[in-house]
Amino acid sequence: MTTRVFENRRVWQLTQPEFAAAAYLIADLEAEHAPAAVLGIARGGVRLAEVVAEQLGVPAIVVRARHNAPVGIQQEATGRVLLDNRHNEDALAALPATSSLLVVDDICGSGATLHAIANMLTATMGPAGVRTAVLCRNEGSNYPLDSWGWDVVDWVHFPWEPAPESGRLEALPPLTRLQRRPKTPRSRA
Repeated sequence: MTTRVFENRRVWQLTQPEFAAAAYLIADLEAEHAPAAVLGIARGGVRLAEVVAEQLGVPAIVVRARHNAPVGIQQEATGRVLLDNRHNEDALAALPATSSLLVVDDICGSGATLHAIANMLTATMGPAGVRTAVLCRNEGSNYPLDSWGWDVVDWVHFPWEPAPESGRLEALPPLTRLQRRPKTPRSRA
């Protein structure tokens, strides 16, 4: 597992307009991959899943996983992800087993949560493909995301969260394009 990086200089603030811009960019990019559903990891990925799914005209499904037990800024990542298996199995039951899926979340800190969700999907559904997109990626993460908005080295405050009690808030810069995992060249056989 990788370690999240914090400079402790600020708390980044994702504004509602920048959230909407990032969500639309993710939807535009993912339209070419035609996911059958957008899975939002509760809590942080739910609003992103709703917006992206609406743009793509597919269902938004909430999957539950918990990595950081306490709520608050700069909590240590435990590396242990708790999945709500009963909820997740019920939520995914209506999807065809070979669906292509898009999993979204607010942030990829260490990648542990996305890794746990991808493993759960593979074990329970055997999807045709699983793509991942997040709003922010901590620079300490080496999880192979398909796309993300911002690289960060400090905590991020999202529009749906209560205001942090401490820390200097600084707006994330405007987002004009997503960052993407480099395509791997195909070998010639």
